[in-house]
Amino acid sequence: MPTLPFPERESHQHRQAAESFGSDAELYDRARPRYPDAMVEAIIAASPGPDLLDVGMGTGLSARPFQAAGCKVLGVDVDPRMAAFARHSGLDAEVATFEAWDPAGRTFDAVTAGQTWHWIDPVAGAAKAAEVLRPGGRLAVFWNVFRPSPEMAKTFSEVHRRVMPDSQRNPWAKPAIEGYSVLFTKAADGIRQTSAFGDPQRWQFNWERPYLRDEWLDQLRTGGDASQIPPTTLEELLEGVGAAIDALGGTFTMHYTAVVVTAARAHTHQPGAAVRPLRAGQRSAY
Repeated sequence: MPTLPFPERESHQHRQAAESFGSDAELYDRARPRYPDAMVEAIIAASPGPDLLDVGMGTGLSARPFQAAGCKVLGVDVDPRMAAFARHSGLDAEVATFEAWDPAGRTFDAVTAGQTWHWIDPVAGAAKAAEVLRPGGRLAVFWNVFRPSPEMAKTFSEVHRRVMPDSQRNPWAKPAIEGYSVLFTKAADGIRQTSAFGDPQRWQFNWERPYLRDEWLDQLRTGGDASQIPPTTLEELLEGVGAAIDALGGTFTMHYTAVVVTAARAHTHQPGAAVRPLRAGQRSAY
């Protein structure tokens, strides 16, 4: 299910949710949605070279398409279980929080983060990216945003409300893009505050995927919100969603928008140089 911003504190401070995904790395890798080829191609085309650092690599879902397209990829992830899975699939991965990660003098043409940048301090993360990017290098952080049909959203929302009537985090009660927009804005503001990048841009790529009942239920189990729901309640929620999909014939199509927040590092900034915040009131267009 969608991971919504946590209203009580910044997402990057919610470590329990951030580090819950490795409990079943195989399920996560199998069930999570991929990313559209058009998005991968656009990021590569806008980067000055093939050396790429993937932040919050996880099992490698966001890194493998870039590797397959010819990039040399290094990943960083806080969870050793996820990093081990990524290595087993043929990727290079190091274990650390990105903010504390030691690049050991290495620099890159692109820094990417798929579905993970909200777990990272947006200012410290952008500053670290600026330090390791070569002149003109690109920071590109992206998310898959669910866009169910109005009928599916209504059905999923009703199940969620029936099973969890007191919950304030019904992910289907309003369009997911509204919640995710908070993440996009924080990412862009963090980029601006380093003063090391050009103006951040937002790119969007629409795509879709058909789901069988059990495929969708597996996907729901991997969401950050799912880790915060008591197991018995989660199973009741999944049972209700499964019954709703069965009533539709056991399959449906989920529409997605892959949203990229991206900016190029200024040519005047040197890798490893100190990064300063913008002066109060200084702001670039977005």
